[in-house]
Amino acid sequence: MEPKDWRIQVFFDGDCPLCRREINMIRRWDRNQRIWFTDIAKSDFESKEWGTDQKTLMNEMHARLPDGRWVKGVEAFRQIYSLVGFGWIVSISRWPGISHFLDSAYRIFARNRLRWTGRCEPDGSCRMEPGQSSES
Repeated sequence: MEPKDWRIQVFFDGDCPLCRREINMIRRWDRNQRIWFTDIAKSDFESKEWGTDQKTLMNEMHARLPDGRWVKGVEAFRQIYSLVGFGWIVSISRWPGISHFLDSAYRIFARNRLRWTGRCEPDGSCRMEPGQSSES
């Protein structure tokens, strides 16, 4: 459900246990309800409604701003954490060296998260289409 005064729409994989844990934590911190959470793993989610495809959204964290611009990866997290009061951490995350490290670490995580969360088959294939997420 779209909050009244949202500042960012977060597209997250509700079938990913690590992602779900972080989103639940962010929900608790979002006291002003400025974040619109959209679970891309729900069976009724349609990526085309947002002008993108499921694979793109599954490859890394995506968020949309009210003006229609997209942010992704570490920058999406920076925007989210700024909204819930962690601007000082976001500032540090932009420092040279730290920024590069975070970008690299996130790329490694994003490439491997399906495997690391047990969502790949022994043959190496990983499920990327919407499933039956239990979180909203």
